[in-house]
Amino acid sequence: MTDTTYKLAILTVSDKGSRGERTDTSSEAMRELLVQTDFSVYAYDIVPDEMELIANRLKNWADRDVIDVILTTGGTGLGPRDVTPEATLSVIDKLTPGFAEAMRMESMKITSRAMLSRAVAGARKNCLIINLPGSPKAARECLGIILPALSHAVDILRSHSAECAVND
Repeated sequence: MTDTTYKLAILTVSDKGSRGERTDTSSEAMRELLVQTDFSVYAYDIVPDEMELIANRLKNWADRDVIDVILTTGGTGLGPRDVTPEATLSVIDKLTPGFAEAMRMESMKITSRAMLSRAVAGARKNCLIINLPGSPKAARECLGIILPALSHAVDILRSHSAECAVND
C-alpha cells in the first residue's frame, strides 16, 4: 500500500436486492478483496435494474468529484433487465475498454461463459466507472484482475501522473 488512499463506490444493480429479497453478497466479496489495497469504500448503494436509476446514481457520484472509482456489480449479462452497460455508456466521457477486455480474457480461462459479459468501463470527468459481474465469485475474480491498474488509472485521470510506461 502507498500513502494515497483512493475513494471507491460500489453500486449493486439488482431488482431482488433492491427490494430486500436477496442479500448483496457480491459487494461483500469485493469489499473483502479491497481491504488490503489503497482503495476505501466511500459510498455504497443498491438499485433495481432500471437504466435511469443506474445512470443517475453514476452521474451523481462521479460529478461530485470526490469518488475516484465506481464499481458496479450486476446487470451485465444478456437478460432482458440487464442494462448496466447501457446506463454506463450513457454517462461516460471516454471509454477505457482495456479493463473489460482484460476481465473477459482472464475470465475465459475459468469459464467459457465469460464471453457473455457485456461489461464496459470508462471515465466520467475524473472518475473511473467499471462494470463487474453480479455473481460474488466472478465479481471478486474480475476485481482481482483489474486491481493492479486501478491506482495508476486514477492518477492519470486526476493528473497526478502523465507517464504510462512502466517496467512490469
